[in-house]
Amino acid sequence: MSFDAKRVLFAGKQAASDPWQIWELTLENHSLRRLIAGDGDAIRPFYLPAGRLVYARRTAQGFHLEAAGTDASYALAPIDANAGSALLPLSYLPASAIPEDVLLDGRILFQAGFPLGTGSTPELFLVYSDGSGVESYRCDHGRARWGGKQLASGDVVFTHGASLARFTSPLATEAQIVAPRGEYAGGIAETASGSWLVSERAGAGTHYALKLWKPGAGAMQTLLARSGEDLVEPVLIAPRTRPKRHPSGLHDWSYANMMALDARQSRAGDLKVTPASVRLETLDATGHTVVTGTAPVQADGSFFVKTPADRPIRFALLDAKGAILRQEHGWFWIRRGEQRICVGCHTGPERSSENRVPAVLMRTTTPDDLSGIAPGGAQPVTPGGN
Repeated sequence: MSFDAKRVLFAGKQAASDPWQIWELTLENHSLRRLIAGDGDAIRPFYLPAGRLVYARRTAQGFHLEAAGTDASYALAPIDANAGSALLPLSYLPASAIPEDVLLDGRILFQAGFPLGTGSTPELFLVYSDGSGVESYRCDHGRARWGGKQLASGDVVFTHGASLARFTSPLATEAQIVAPRGEYAGGIAETASGSWLVSERAGAGTHYALKLWKPGAGAMQTLLARSGEDLVEPVLIAPRTRPKRHPSGLHDWSYANMMALDARQSRAGDLKVTPASVRLETLDATGHTVVTGTAPVQADGSFFVKTPADRPIRFALLDAKGAILRQEHGWFWIRRGEQRICVGCHTGPERSSENRVPAVLMRTTTPDDLSGIAPGGAQPVTPGGN
C-alpha cells in the first residue's frame, strides 16, 4: 500500500506461462501499470520513499533484493513509469533474500536463511535501501522466524509458525506473545484501534483465514474465510506514516573499509586471548571459498581493513600459529564505498563501543588491504586447512 493509500503494488502475471512481474493498481479508477518486467520472477514489492520500490528478483542463485526507480526530489513522489530502467542490486550472496517490510527508520526488513548465505533456518535481517549496513535484527538465533511486520510503536511482530513473538527496542532478545493457539502465516496488519489482522488456521489440513485479534484477548474473530483457499498477508487500505528517506553515504570505489573495535568480544563469549591476525574470505565466480589476505589484530582487539565490495565476505580470527580461534560460518557483504565499524565479532545489539581510540588507528589510518585487488589477488582455501 502506498503511503497515501491510493495505490497498491503487487506481483502478478497476465498468463500462466509469464514470469511474476511487479504491477501497480490505482484504487480510484482500477487502472493498472506494469513497473518491473523481465525473464525472471519479481515478487514481494514494497514502496520506498521518493518514488522508489524494493522487491525480490529470481536469479540462478535464488531471489535477490533489488531497488528500482530514480530518487525523486520529494519524499512522497509517485513511482515513475520508467522505474524498471533504474535498478540497484541490494543483496550480494548466492542465497535467497525476500523483503518483509520497510521500517519507519528507512531500513528494509528481509528474510533469509541463517547463517546468512549458507543456512536454511528462516531469520530476519536488515539492510538500507542502497544495500549497505546489512545485519541481523537480533542475534538470539535458533528458532525459525518469518513474516515480520512493524507496528506503529516500532516493535516488529513475526511468527515461528505455531506462535507469535516480537522484537522491541529495549530488549536484545525476542519477546513471546501470548496468543490463541493456532498456526500463523505471518504478515500481520495493525488497525487504528490497536487490533491485529492475522492469517491463522487451526492446524494442518485446514486453510488460513483472516482473523481479528486484540492483543491479550483469549479468542479471535473470523473476518474472512473462503472454502478451499488460504488467505494470507492482509494489508489495510489506510494512509500510513512514510518511512525516513535514507541518504546514501557510499562512494564510487571498487572496495570498502571495515574496522573492528574489539574482535575479542562476542555473544558466544569473549576470547581470553587476543587474536594475532584476522583472515578475510570471499567466494569466487565458481562458488569456491578463497582467501584475500590477513591483517594483524592489535592488543586491544582492533583491526582496520580494506575489503572486497559487493561480494560475499566473512572473517576468521587466527592465533600466532595461524590456527582458527573463531570464525564466521555465514556470509555478509559490504557495498562499494561503504565504511563500516563493528563493536566485535557478532556481539549483538546490547554491546556498545568503549569511549576510546582503537589501537589500530594509533598505528595507522590506512587500512590493511584485504580487497584481493592488489597483485597476487585471492588465494584458494586449502580443504581441511586453516
